[in-house]
Amino acid sequence: MAAKQEWVEQAWTQAVEKTLRTSKRIGANFPHASQGGSYVLEPPHWWTAGFWPGQLWQIYADGKQESLRQIAEQCEERLDQVLNDYYRLDHDLGFMWTLTSIASYKLVQNEESKRRALKAANFLAARFNLKGRYIRAWNPWREGEDNSGLAIIDCAMNMPLLFWASDVSGDPRYRHIAEAHMETVLAHFIRPDGSVYHIVRFDPQTGECVEGIGGQGYAPESAWSRGTAWAVYGLTLCYHHTGKQEYLDAAKRVANFFLAQLPDDAVPHWDFRLPAGVPDFRDSSAGACAASGLLLLSEKVAETESCAYREHAARILESLYRKYGAWDNPNEEGLIVAGTSHFPEGKNINVPLIYGDFFFVEGLARLRGDAVIFWQ
Repeated sequence: MAAKQEWVEQAWTQAVEKTLRTSKRIGANFPHASQGGSYVLEPPHWWTAGFWPGQLWQIYADGKQESLRQIAEQCEERLDQVLNDYYRLDHDLGFMWTLTSIASYKLVQNEESKRRALKAANFLAARFNLKGRYIRAWNPWREGEDNSGLAIIDCAMNMPLLFWASDVSGDPRYRHIAEAHMETVLAHFIRPDGSVYHIVRFDPQTGECVEGIGGQGYAPESAWSRGTAWAVYGLTLCYHHTGKQEYLDAAKRVANFFLAQLPDDAVPHWDFRLPAGVPDFRDSSAGACAASGLLLLSEKVAETESCAYREHAARILESLYRKYGAWDNPNEEGLIVAGTSHFPEGKNINVPLIYGDFFFVEGLARLRGDAVIFWQ
């Protein structure tokens, strides 16, 4: 254990030092994927907008670096235009305001941050389709597009915003919506073997389940690794917030599937069911997200299972650190390389991704025993 702890502290120190350096260039902006060594900055409404300030807050929680706090707060303020504009908001409200406003409220008790997060929770709750008992995913971004019946596994990670809103407001309606959505996830997203659909289409009028869709995975019946990671973590968080056994049972089933598919270095390929001839790029972001979820899962299961989940998580994070870390590359802003954002669309393949960096930092924080995790 001592040797493991040593690498964790080394990794944490290097992640902090690199974040401090890159923060001078990135500033209060919203990186997504690194291209040519520099993070491309997206507009504030882009779904990944919370991960960079979330990374800054996670590091600030330990070291109280004032420069990181200031940038994170400026990012949160910039997101006001998205919240007030309304039209660009979708299911990713949780990703965006959990890692900005809830983080700020937990760490520095900013009352305006609390107000922002409650607004975001109201907008997220308003996306609930009563007939289908799901939170709708995207808006119609193109003329004539109808995605009112779509729900996605990623949204499991947005439910902590609703659980938090119920806790701080005393209003159970947010919790009811979160649990109803996750019951739909259990019924229609999680296959018996623990693999997961990325997208499920419902009839928005009747609520009937129509079909599973491949989305960012290779095919409808394949197994997109990051979607699997979203499910591991999201289901475990729902068990954390509710204590309902069915969430824990499903989280374990998905986790066991995920772990059984890992290659020798424990960093997943972008899809676990690829036919011969399809490039099997890694997705380091899926590994980092799953590792943080596995660490939480290790705290929720019986002692006889706990050690195995924790060891698997540590193995993933150590492999990311030793084999995929960009610590010695001054020409690369990302912390970890080899992320795959959207292979079917040919977007951001084999590059650092900001959510991979965030979950890597969060995973290290868990291994170190840091007290503040924003989803909880």
